[in-house]
Amino acid sequence: MSNLEDLNGKGKTQASEADNANATKLSSKENTPSVAEALLETSPVLKNALGAIDKDNATLREIDITNLSTGLTLEGKSLKDMASFKFWQTQPVPRFDGSGRVSDGPIKIIDPEKVSKKPDPLIEGFEWATLDLTNETELQELWDLLTYHYVEDDDAMFRFRYSQSFLHWALMSPGWKKEWHVGVRATKSRKLVASICGVPTEVRVRGQKLKVIEINFLCVHKKLRSKRLAPVLIKEITRRCYLNGIYQAVYTAGVLLPTPVSSCRYYHRSLDWLKLNEVGFSSLPYGSTKARQVTKNHLPSSTSTPRLRPMGPKDIDAVYDLLERYLRRYDINPTFTKEEVAHWLVHKESPGKEQVVWSYVAEDVETHNITDFFSFYCLPSTVIQHPKHQEVRAAYLHYYATETAFTNDMKAYKDRLLMLMNDALILAKRTHFDVFNALTTQDNPLFLEQLKFGAGISQLHFYLYNYRTTPIAGGVNQKNLPDENRMGGVGIVML
Repeated sequence: MSNLEDLNGKGKTQASEADNANATKLSSKENTPSVAEALLETSPVLKNALGAIDKDNATLREIDITNLSTGLTLEGKSLKDMASFKFWQTQPVPRFDGSGRVSDGPIKIIDPEKVSKKPDPLIEGFEWATLDLTNETELQELWDLLTYHYVEDDDAMFRFRYSQSFLHWALMSPGWKKEWHVGVRATKSRKLVASICGVPTEVRVRGQKLKVIEINFLCVHKKLRSKRLAPVLIKEITRRCYLNGIYQAVYTAGVLLPTPVSSCRYYHRSLDWLKLNEVGFSSLPYGSTKARQVTKNHLPSSTSTPRLRPMGPKDIDAVYDLLERYLRRYDINPTFTKEEVAHWLVHKESPGKEQVVWSYVAEDVETHNITDFFSFYCLPSTVIQHPKHQEVRAAYLHYYATETAFTNDMKAYKDRLLMLMNDALILAKRTHFDVFNALTTQDNPLFLEQLKFGAGISQLHFYLYNYRTTPIAGGVNQKNLPDENRMGGVGIVML
């Protein structure tokens, strides 16, 4: 989870020819050869785009590094100021000038006795708050802050619209603590003006188990963006985690920070192409017609996987077993408990509330054992000031697993995934989603292009806080396209 520094790779999901990229500019003055080499190591896409480093002049040819991949025009409003990097230089994160080969492990050993028991003071007129999301009023306050001030695209056309059900799901998972839901209030008005949240979990990094907090919902009121509250929020939730004995974190961002453990690309499958075109999400390809695009994105009305049905509570043990074995195949993956499987994955239809997650299982015809599982979740975006449409209803691919992965028959495995994911698209379409989004994580390169997912303009960078490991494959090659040879890296899904 997480959208550190107010930007996220999911914030803009239009077709690339119609969009601008979030970007980070590193001055040539500060780019030593070792810095440049480390940057290129984290992204084959960037390496391909920049070519060889000018070691004599110690620069990256004096060009701007734009979101590690897209090659689109760099806009001034997308630049990340160097103050952001100055902050991260004070944190236990891998530096850009680190060596390519490292030993896995913590960067800094934390002495809990030396952790401050009090938060740093805020600027005058503001004060710290701990949010109680069991309180409907405070939940509404967080919803208001995120709805009107969270991630939106550079052209102010789309903004995430999290439902209150989504916030409960994302922030009240097993082991959650109220003190990890951090807010900032205006002292006089009591208005909530900033937030950062986290939930605890356990991940494996190349087989090593780590207790971490997943960071999410870093949001600052638009009128306060110049106050540099984001670093203060990050420091405060870090302090609270340290006091609770958690010394590592995992987070994502759509911009380049020191230093990604992996970088993946977004892909989008149109389910209602005409609507996506009307709101400016998808453009009409040169030489094509609207009728051709509708035909191209047509899906069957019926699913193909035998004995496919919604996942219920009775399936928790079987899905837990299948998913645990399946996820261990990736370099970074979550170590779910059965309680977490129940929370994150069980298909829940709640009358009167917005459904968040859809999960399905397939049974063996003879044994009735669970052989396959897949899930997706709902994260719509508000369409800002559009005369006809108010939102884009987006499904995001969540976790999946299949016994076919253990047969050592790659063709059979690929065919099974194609069938399962095509059924996921059909079910999402049936549930009135407009678009189905996925990254190049997990084994997604096996089906993205075949199932007519289109390349997005956004890259999502994965980060580990206070932990060092060598770069993990992000599922893309040097042309930033899905590559089966670059799979097996990222097996964790970040909301």
